[in-house]
Amino acid sequence: MSFFKKIFSSNKSEPVLTEQEKQVLDKGLEKTKTSFFSKLTKAVAGKSKVDDEVLDNLEEVLISSDVGVNTTLKIIQRIEKRVSQDKYLGTDELNLILREEIGALLSETNTGNDSEFILPKDIKPYVIMVVGVNGVGKTTTIGKLAYQFKKAGFNVVLGAADTFRAAAIDQLQIWADRVGVPMVRQQMGSDPASVAFDTLQSAVAQNADVVIIDTAGRLHNKVGLMNELTKVKNVMQKVVPNTPNDVMLVLDGSTGQNAFEQAKQFTAATEVSCLAVTKLDGTAKGGVVIGISDQFQIPVKYIGVGEGIEDLQVFNKTEFVDSFFN
Repeated sequence: MSFFKKIFSSNKSEPVLTEQEKQVLDKGLEKTKTSFFSKLTKAVAGKSKVDDEVLDNLEEVLISSDVGVNTTLKIIQRIEKRVSQDKYLGTDELNLILREEIGALLSETNTGNDSEFILPKDIKPYVIMVVGVNGVGKTTTIGKLAYQFKKAGFNVVLGAADTFRAAAIDQLQIWADRVGVPMVRQQMGSDPASVAFDTLQSAVAQNADVVIIDTAGRLHNKVGLMNELTKVKNVMQKVVPNTPNDVMLVLDGSTGQNAFEQAKQFTAATEVSCLAVTKLDGTAKGGVVIGISDQFQIPVKYIGVGEGIEDLQVFNKTEFVDSFFN
């Protein structure tokens, strides 16, 4: 299958990933791929047929690669079904089978078009509220996302509603200046909902295409978090009805199973509509993307595969699996 399948956007045909982007993705998943296939090679050593022992070993490989227990069991069950149907499957076919089953799992959740940084034409401004704990790369992801949207020709406004950390406001300001987009801010300790309100008013006045709101990265009790995020939502809707259009949870891929726990906490506190998984280039735990996407049934929208400003990519399930298995 070609690395660069074509998609059709609103008015032209373009590759999903450029050759350079594909190389960045390949390199970003290198540690995960090397670790996974090193374990897989040991799991099938001396075996020519996929039998119960190979499946037990494969289960250990997937779990230790941070795919997660439930998703691992689902993959194993699918392979067991194929083994029972085909009667004989050689271990040399295991890579292809795994590739197909993991691709199928990702397709069940990530059903949208794998495309570039685009926005719906009928929603303006498109409002993205970003949530996630401190240290996961939330502010950096917002900055990179703003860069990509601006590069695509959209007018972007940022809102610094993480008012409980002065460093968060200053860090977002650095990104706003670097990208060259306006940012609305207040003093540290200000009401986050007030910042969100001012940001949307400013965005409407500037005829902005997209608004990205940073929120507090504190994982305190669920009730407090829920109340705070609900208040921010309600205040924004006074300016622009039916916002936010996306609630994006940012997770650090390098934390493995801890990312599962964070996803559990935030999905219990608010209606998360999409995920961004960061720092995949510095970890062997990239399998967490598969597990989180499957277990929470929330699409992964973006992945961070490098430190550069352009190294935030739209998550393309086909290219991800392709990079993982090639």
